[in-house]
Amino acid sequence: MYKRILIHDYPGHSFPVQLSRELSWRGYQILHLYAGYNVTPRGELLRKKNDSDNFLVKPIFIREPLKKYSFVKRWLQEREYGHLLAIEIQQFCPDVIISSQTPLDAQVKVQKIAKEADAKFIFWLQDVIGLATQRFLQKKISIVGAMIGTYYIHLERKLLRNSDHVVLITDDFQPLMSQWGITANKTTVIPNWAPIDTLPVIEKGNSWARQNKLVNKFCFMYTGTLGMKHNPDLLLQLALHFRGNTDVRVVVISEGPGANWLQEKKIEHNLENLLLLPYQPFEQLPQVMAAADVLVALLEPDAGVFSVPSKVLTYLCAQRPLLLAVPLENLAAKIVADNEAGYVLLPGDADGFLERADQLMQDTDLRGRLARNARNYAEANFDIQKIGDQFENIIQQLNAE
Repeated sequence: MYKRILIHDYPGHSFPVQLSRELSWRGYQILHLYAGYNVTPRGELLRKKNDSDNFLVKPIFIREPLKKYSFVKRWLQEREYGHLLAIEIQQFCPDVIISSQTPLDAQVKVQKIAKEADAKFIFWLQDVIGLATQRFLQKKISIVGAMIGTYYIHLERKLLRNSDHVVLITDDFQPLMSQWGITANKTTVIPNWAPIDTLPVIEKGNSWARQNKLVNKFCFMYTGTLGMKHNPDLLLQLALHFRGNTDVRVVVISEGPGANWLQEKKIEHNLENLLLLPYQPFEQLPQVMAAADVLVALLEPDAGVFSVPSKVLTYLCAQRPLLLAVPLENLAAKIVADNEAGYVLLPGDADGFLERADQLMQDTDLRGRLARNARNYAEANFDIQKIGDQFENIIQQLNAE
C-alpha cells in the first residue's frame, strides 16, 4: 500500500499544506515542499507542536531570489529549481507525487524522476500555465512570444497526458482536457478551498485594525498577488473616487509591480486614503480581513476560466461582502454570484465597480446579508476531512492499478 506521499506546491499556499497535514494524520508519511524564494502570500509552512510525526515541510531555495519578471533569468531559475526538486524526490523515495502550480520546465524534471522511481504522478492543475504564458508573451514580444507560448502549451499537454492522474479545480477545465486527449477517467474535479478552521470570524475592532488606524474607517481591502493578471488601476480609481471622504480607506496588501505602481500613483495624486502594506503573516490574516468592510478581488479579462484567484476563497471565510472585477465565466465569479456573497463586475466596467462600491458602503443591511452568505458557503464547502477523502480515494485507486 502506498504510504509515502510528496506534495509540492510551488507558491506555498495555505490549502495544499492543510491537505498535507490532513493526510499525515491518516498515517501517510508526508513531505511537503514549496519554493522558499517565491514572493507570494503563504500558508502555515512551519511545523506546529500538534503536527503529526508523519508530517515534514521544507522549502527549496535556488541560489538567488526569483527574478519573476525577467523571462530569461526566470527560465534558468525554474530549471535550477526543477533540478533541486528532483534531488528531494530521490532522497524521499515517495510512492506518490502530487505536484501543484509547478513551473513547466521544473515539472518536466519532476515527472521524469517520478517515472524513474516508479512513483505515481498526480498533476494538480490550478492554472493552465501554457495558455497564460502565450497570452503574456504575445503582448510583450508578439510573434516570438506566440511561438514560445505554443511550445509551452504543447509541453503542458504532454505533461498532463503522461500523468497518472489529473486533479482539476473546476469543471470548466474539462473541455480543454478532452481536447488535449486526457480521458475523463483520468481526471477528478476537486475545487480549491481555504483552511476555514484557521480563519475564524473576527471583530473589526481588533489589534491589527487598531495598529493601522482602521477601526473607525470604512475599509475596502485588496490582499494578495497584484501582477500581470490583475488591473491595479481599478484600485487607484477606487481611492480617487473616495478621496473626499475622510472616513474611507482603500487598503492594498501586496508586493511587486502592481503595488509599486500604486505607490507611484499614491504620491502623484497625494492619496492619503490609499494605504499600501506588504504581505502580512498568515497567522494575522483573520485580523487583517476583519479590518475590512468590503473585500476586493481583480482578474484581467483574458484570464477567463483558466485562472481562479484563491484569495476569493479565503475572503469567503472572513464573513465580509466581496466586490469582484473578474470575467463572469470564472469560477470565483460564479461562486460569489450564485451564492449572493457580493457583487461581480466585468474587469473593464470601472463605472459599475465604483457604483457597487458606493452601494456597499451605504447599505449596512446589504453588507451583513452578503457577508453571512459568504461565510455560509465556506462552512458548507471547505471541510478538509471530505476533501482529504477525495485525494485519498485517488491514491488508493492508483495503488489498485
